[in-house]
Amino acid sequence: MALLVSITAGGTIGYMLIERWSPWDAFYMTVITVTTVGYREVHDLSRAGQVFTVLLLIGGVGAALYTFTLLATVVVEGGLPKGLERRRHQRMLEGIKDHFIVCGYGRIGSIVAERLLRQRVPVVVVERDPERLHAAIEHGALAVDGDASREEVLKRVGIERARGLIAVVGTDAENVYAVLSARVLRPDLFIVGRAETEDATIKLKRAGADRVISPYQIGAVQIAQTALRPAVVDFVELATSTDNLELAMEEIPIAASSVLANQSIIEANLRQRYGVIVVGIQRHDRRMEF
Repeated sequence: MALLVSITAGGTIGYMLIERWSPWDAFYMTVITVTTVGYREVHDLSRAGQVFTVLLLIGGVGAALYTFTLLATVVVEGGLPKGLERRRHQRMLEGIKDHFIVCGYGRIGSIVAERLLRQRVPVVVVERDPERLHAAIEHGALAVDGDASREEVLKRVGIERARGLIAVVGTDAENVYAVLSARVLRPDLFIVGRAETEDATIKLKRAGADRVISPYQIGAVQIAQTALRPAVVDFVELATSTDNLELAMEEIPIAASSVLANQSIIEANLRQRYGVIVVGIQRHDRRMEF
């Protein structure tokens, strides 16, 4: 494109200098020459003008064909749509807020992202594997190719506007670095980390994770509970599932300015007013009351 513009500008200036034509006549003559339209000359050409026209044809026609070929290739091979898609993706990243950043889209990360999306919670996935990155996009999540432990990547996915971060990368070391970087950027961010070992659990907590989850431990406890109390496990799963419309278990924060603050459960009259049952209350010190 720059080559074609340069030749058009050069041809216009050349006709103005050689033939003493006006800028418009010189530009018009250059365009019909380069595009080989074949209209007659704007004015009669001198011998010098004819020589210049021959040179302009030789150089300009080739440049025009090359430029048009490149443009056609961009359109046919999807370069233009891909460019538009990248710009759209960047605008969505710049506008997203109250989202969860899921670091890693492996077996656990994909399930986490899918559950969040089912509850209509915005998700941005950070992943380095191209296939996993493509899978995340296909399942409706925004996805960014990058290392979750790098601060510039976390800034790119909007950590300053995020609701929380979930570190479920492939190794414990990567999770520790991701949590540490996120905590440095956002001291108030809610962070969940995955750990495979007890040592990693300690390190993740020191790095700044608010909660540390061990899939192996949770899986083992779930198996034992299912064996001992299958009906209870079924009830909890039903209550926490988003597919059930008749029964749902939710966590509701009560702000100091709320009308429910400093009231007992009886005084709040929640069951009669809202049709809800309070199962437990967590105090500021994370102590649970049932």
